[in-house]
Amino acid sequence: MHYVYVLCSEKDKKWYTGYTRNLKLRFEQHRLGKVVSTKHRRPLKLIYYEACLNQQDATHREKYLKTFHSKVFIKRRLKSYLTG
Repeated sequence: MHYVYVLCSEKDKKWYTGYTRNLKLRFEQHRLGKVVSTKHRRPLKLIYYEACLNQQDATHREKYLKTFHSKVFIKRRLKSYLTG
């Protein structure tokens, strides 16, 4: 499986979207500051993920999840979680 995921920085409240084959390991790398793009935005929360059957589907989905329309979709879907 391939995973597309969205992290939320508790520091600046901005989102980071990525994909991986091992979600648990990749999140741990983010959490420990081993990923350059999120290193200075820690702590991070995993707020959303999807599983895909192959890498091509995951990369296409990652590209979509980085769009404005996708962010609206995720905010609606996670409304109660994101607002407390």
